[in-house]
Amino acid sequence: QLQLVESGGGLVQPGGSLRLSCAASGNNAEYYAIGWFRQAPGKEREGVSCISPGSTRINYTDSVKGRFTVSRDNAKNTVYLQMNGLEPEDTAVYYCAARFGAYCRAEMTYWGKGTLVTVSS
Repeated sequence: QLQLVESGGGLVQPGGSLRLSCAASGNNAEYYAIGWFRQAPGKEREGVSCISPGSTRINYTDSVKGRFTVSRDNAKNTVYLQMNGLEPEDTAVYYCAARFGAYCRAEMTYWGKGTLVTVSS
């Protein structure tokens, strides 16, 4: 079983940057794919990015490509989401989630409680 805790959210101006962290505790966290998801007010949750256990498979939703970068440090059991060029449309609660194996799915096994990102001037 894994416990996931997100951090790094906050208020940022358009064009600014934030780095989110997802700290995993539990056994064998390094064998789990980690996904970042977000849910904006009044909208459905969407997948933002996914990184496989060995960082060999990385993908992004189209709206964040070129602006967001996901990485992981398995020695620290932490996954990061570097967000640059933030736009008001990026405002959402961001969640990290884990699934055993190489791939993320909409239905992940473990979820964090989320961290709020607000992009506003």
